[in-house]
Amino acid sequence: MKYTDKKIAISLNTAWNIYNFRLGLIKALQKEGYEVIAIAPGDEYAKKLENEGVKFYDIKINNKGTNPFEDMKLIFDYIKVYKKAKPDVILSYTIKPNIYGSIAAGIVKIPVISNISGLGTVFLNDSITSKIARNLYKIGLRFPKKVFFQNRDDRDLFVKYKLVDIKKTDLLPGSGIDTKRFAPIEIQRDDNKIKFLMIARLVKDKGLFEYLKAADELKQKYRNVEFLLLGAFYPGNPTAITKEELNEWVKRGIVNYLGVSDNVKEEIAKVDCVVLPSYREGLSRVLLEAAAMAKPIVTTDVPGCRDVVDDGVNGFLCEVRNYKSLAEKMEKMISLSDIERKIMGRKGREKIIKEFDEKIVVEKYLNAIKEIL
Repeated sequence: MKYTDKKIAISLNTAWNIYNFRLGLIKALQKEGYEVIAIAPGDEYAKKLENEGVKFYDIKINNKGTNPFEDMKLIFDYIKVYKKAKPDVILSYTIKPNIYGSIAAGIVKIPVISNISGLGTVFLNDSITSKIARNLYKIGLRFPKKVFFQNRDDRDLFVKYKLVDIKKTDLLPGSGIDTKRFAPIEIQRDDNKIKFLMIARLVKDKGLFEYLKAADELKQKYRNVEFLLLGAFYPGNPTAITKEELNEWVKRGIVNYLGVSDNVKEEIAKVDCVVLPSYREGLSRVLLEAAAMAKPIVTTDVPGCRDVVDDGVNGFLCEVRNYKSLAEKMEKMISLSDIERKIMGRKGREKIIKEFDEKIVVEKYLNAIKEIL
C-alpha cells in the first residue's frame, strides 16, 4: 500500500546529520509514497535536502546548552513547527529532539518513533548533569510509540534505570550502511608505510589521548608506521582537545591531522587500518563504513564498538581507557602481512553486508510506520 497523502518528519540536531546518515531512509520513504519533511537547525545541508525533494523546517537547537528556560522554549518551538508542518509520524534522533521534540509531539498528539543512537557522556559518569539528563529521558520517552536502540547494552541500561518500557523497544543495526556506496576502493601506494586512521570528534571520550599515546609508543619502535587523525574540534565540550594541544603532537611528528572532510570514503581508502578507542558508542558509524570498505579495525571492547568487530577475524579489540592495550593490538596489526590484513578486511565487509546493511534498517522503519498508521 502506498501512503501518498501521509507525511513523515525526520527530526535531528543538524541538517548535516540528516543528509549524511538518513538519506537512504528518506529515499526509501519517498519510494513508498510518503512525503518527507526535515526538522533541524538550518545549515548548508538544508538546501541539499530540499534538492532531494525534502521540505525543510528550521528550528533553533543549542546542542551544547543546558539552560532550562532555553529548553522549555524549544518545546514550544517544536509545537509551532509540528502545527505548521502537520506530520503524520515523527522519526526522532539525538538527545534534544528525542526529549523535547517527543514531549512536544505528545502535547499535539503526533506519534513518534525515537532512535537512541548513542548515550554520549550521560551514562559515562554520575554527575548532577547526567542525573538530570536521565530524568529528562524518562519524561521524553513516555511519548514515543517505538524506541529503537543501536545495541543491546544501551537498551538494557535504559530499562534498568526505568527510562523506557521494554515492550516499546527494538534493536537496529545502527543507521545502516549503503554497501554499494561504501565499497572497497583500490588505491595504488608505493610509500611502504602502514597507515592507521582515527576518525572522530576531537574529544577525550572518543579515546583520542589513548590513540595519541599509543601512536607515540609505536613511533619509537617502527619507522614505517603513520598515524592519521580526521575530525572536527568540539569547543564547549568539557573533554574537548584544543588546537594548541593537538599541534604539540603534530609538531612532534606523532600524528598527522587531516582536518575535516565531507568525503571520508577517500580517506578510509588510503589507509591500512581504522582505529576507534571510544569509551562507548551507540553503534559506531565510522567502524561500519570502514568495515564495509574492507578495512580491518582496532577498537575498544565496549558497547557500540565490539558489535562491529569479531576479535581476530575482522579486527582486534582492546581494553577501554588503556593506551598500552591499544598499542599492543595496533602492533599486532602491524605484524600481519598485507595479505592477512586484506583477508581481515574482506571478512569485515561480509559481516556488514550480512548484519548491518541499510536495507535492514529501512525495513524496520517501514514496518513500524505502517503499524502506527
